[in-house]
Amino acid sequence: MNILWITNILFPDICKEIGRKIPVTGGWMKSLAEALTTTYPDVNLSVAALYGDKKNTLLKKKIKNITYYCLPFYEFETAYNPNMETVWKEVHAQCNPDVVHIHGTEYPYGLAYLRANGVKHVVVSLQGLVSVYARYSLGQIPNQTLQHYRTFYDYIKGNILKTPEIMEKQGKLEIEYISTVKHVIGRTEWDKAHVWAINSQCKYHFCNEILRSPFYEEQYQWSLQACEQHSIFLSQAYKPIKGIHKVIEALPIILHHYPNTKVYVAGNNFMNTTELRDKLKFSTYANYIKHLIEQKNITNCFHFTGVLNERQMAERYRSAHVFICPSSIENSPNSLGEAQILGVPCIASYVGGVPDMIQHGQTGLLYRFEEYEMLAAAVCRIFEDNELATHISKTEKKEAALRHNKQINAANTYQIYKDIINEI
Repeated sequence: MNILWITNILFPDICKEIGRKIPVTGGWMKSLAEALTTTYPDVNLSVAALYGDKKNTLLKKKIKNITYYCLPFYEFETAYNPNMETVWKEVHAQCNPDVVHIHGTEYPYGLAYLRANGVKHVVVSLQGLVSVYARYSLGQIPNQTLQHYRTFYDYIKGNILKTPEIMEKQGKLEIEYISTVKHVIGRTEWDKAHVWAINSQCKYHFCNEILRSPFYEEQYQWSLQACEQHSIFLSQAYKPIKGIHKVIEALPIILHHYPNTKVYVAGNNFMNTTELRDKLKFSTYANYIKHLIEQKNITNCFHFTGVLNERQMAERYRSAHVFICPSSIENSPNSLGEAQILGVPCIASYVGGVPDMIQHGQTGLLYRFEEYEMLAAAVCRIFEDNELATHISKTEKKEAALRHNKQINAANTYQIYKDIINEI
């Protein structure tokens, strides 16, 4: 069974081979690849991704049991490039795939494959849906507020207020993906409804995702006794859609009840302006967040961890008293799945596909995105009620272990491939 994956990142093994920095995202795809190739010896997996517009040749390299195709185009280009079509024809001819699996619809290079080679035996798996995310991309921050905090970088590199418009344009290509293909893999009622609304004739296959390997290890399991009391962890923060501004609004209420509360944020401090290059790249959203934190006099409560690898992330989750996913929109965020499988008590905004992952009061707590008072109350409930925190931890671990089971999800993926191959 020859399977060709089209991904939006380069895997670690090929990164090492060509001297590229290993990405900190997309680890779940690597986990699925390992589960498929080790469980099903008949799977011959090829993975195609872009490796830069300064390259001029298609690179093919087999490492261990995966064949890699690296295409000479810019990885994060959101505009359609018809020059990709010729290269995709070459990849198709060399690989001769029985199934082509396109991971994600955010970027147009998979669409170039479709236009070059057709839709037969092609399946697209959904990550987010940029055509829908566009509606929520500014995190409900008023336009006049963002205008007030616009920075030099924003004037030079692009107006943040145009983000919805840019995403809507990108979303038109995504809609073409879904309108064109006959098979889609999703995992929530939310993404299923949106696929149906775009293409009701498309075959929808349900399949959950495998998480990054360290999150299945016992050493990172959460316990109330071992965590840092009254600490909050956020896995992302640098865009309005990720909702850190709502956590900032909730924090003074939380501090009134728990004055020693700390918030740890994964990634570099995007509000840092100590170096000239930081000042030149200072974004409008960072400026807004910096002023919001200063206005509320809570600067000392926030701690940025720097970029973390997957083991450091697992350790950071384990140390937190509570994990918050405060986004204005999500499908099924792996950050939430990672927190749950470790047993970290979770709070999340009731958006997109998140309700499929949290049963309120059992496997976490839910709140309306804009209601930061509800967020504050939820955090304080976890802080004050050890029995509730322990109950959520135990219940969510069991649920997440089933949802993200390696063997089950690999088997489901394999069966989807077989069904596509056998279709009339």
